[in-house]
Amino acid sequence: MLTKQGLIRIKYKALRHRVWYKVLSRVERSIIDLTIRCVERVRSPALIKTILEITDRLFKTLKDDYLQRTEKIGRKVAENVSKIALRWGNNQAWSWGSDLRFVRFLGMIALNI
Repeated sequence: MLTKQGLIRIKYKALRHRVWYKVLSRVERSIIDLTIRCVERVRSPALIKTILEITDRLFKTLKDDYLQRTEKIGRKVAENVSKIALRWGNNQAWSWGSDLRFVRFLGMIALNI
């Protein structure tokens, strides 16, 4: 069920991650803003459908942004770890920087610290 508080949280999260203005048109932003101002709980099936389409796009963009940041940070960490392991004599370490799962793993750890 869509509530005013839930929409406020979604809006602030999108604003914090700088996707509110990039992803949504003026009309879509206005729909969310007016819904926040006018209702406590959305009951209209048409409005629910519209808001869900808008929020799905926001969540997809937020997810993609998180993965990009994770991979960017993780790749740097993986390259550094790989260089250290090569110096210690691990000959298989040269491929660690290109292993996407390892890169994402290190990126998630780095982002959560």
